Amino acid sequence: MKIEFEIIAPDQGSSFKLINWRSENDRFFWHQHPEYEIIYVKKGSGKLHIGNHLGEYQEGEVMFLGPNLPHTGLGYGVIGEHEEIIVQLKDIFLGKDFMSIPEMENIGKLFERAVFGISFGGNTRQLVAQKMENLAKITGLDRLISLLEILKILSESSEFKILNSRDSRYDFRHQDEERINRIYNFVEKNYTKEIKIEDIAEVANLTVPSFCRYFKKMTHMTFTDFLNEFKINNACKLLHTNMGISDVCFESGFNNISHFNKTFKHFKGKSPRDYRKEVLFVGSLN
Repeated sequence: MKIEFEIIAPDQGSSFKLINWRSENDRFFWHQHPEYEIIYVKKGSGKLHIGNHLGEYQEGEVMFLGPNLPHTGLGYGVIGEHEEIIVQLKDIFLGKDFMSIPEMENIGKLFERAVFGISFGGNTRQLVAQKMENLAKITGLDRLISLLEILKILSESSEFKILNSRDSRYDFRHQDEERINRIYNFVEKNYTKEIKIEDIAEVANLTVPSFCRYFKKMTHMTFTDFLNEFKINNACKLLHTNMGISDVCFESGFNNISHFNKTFKHFKGKSPRDYRKEVLFVGSLN
């Protein structure tokens, strides 16, 4: 499957692009683009990989991603419907000097944080979700004003977390994207089996030492850590079902419960059983 460097053009008569994206079991691709991106997940949940951050996202998620921050398509691997409302814009979407005026100081700082990826929660998420849904119903100056209101809400919020460390730097070339995508596709198809480092190095067309150096440079993590976190994120998805914990362990590619529990706690800070209790508790409140 060919990886894409996403090319984005503003909507006709607009300074930014608005996308209402619907998909079911979307393709898996690792991509980047020079535009900033506000994402609101209206429907669906799944795996999240932004820069070197791996995790999962839930319905209602609101994120702000900076330029050239590599990430995967959110629709991959979802169960049932998936829908996102996305705004894509450049930092000069209002002109080269507009971001430097005093009134834009907080929004300028928001754009600086966005290069590491930001996820928002709490009341911020709800306010932005409502405004993102309304964007598709309005046009022209009203749409631009509404976007500025969204940026104002995000810039003044304290309900956020940074997804990548501030010393993270990414320098992906097109051939790197294709190679990383081959690696990810292989992991997705084979993570329930034993993946030998020699096999994954062959997929990348590298020697084992070269592969280890390359993967660490590209993702800021070892392949073993990536594989384990990939398995744990799949386990989290299964823990939202009625599947027994021992079955979740083996379905996620672990071959013994003790190792599964230890690895799960390392990445999630709690046991699979406690994670499931939290999920059930939150679900009972909705």
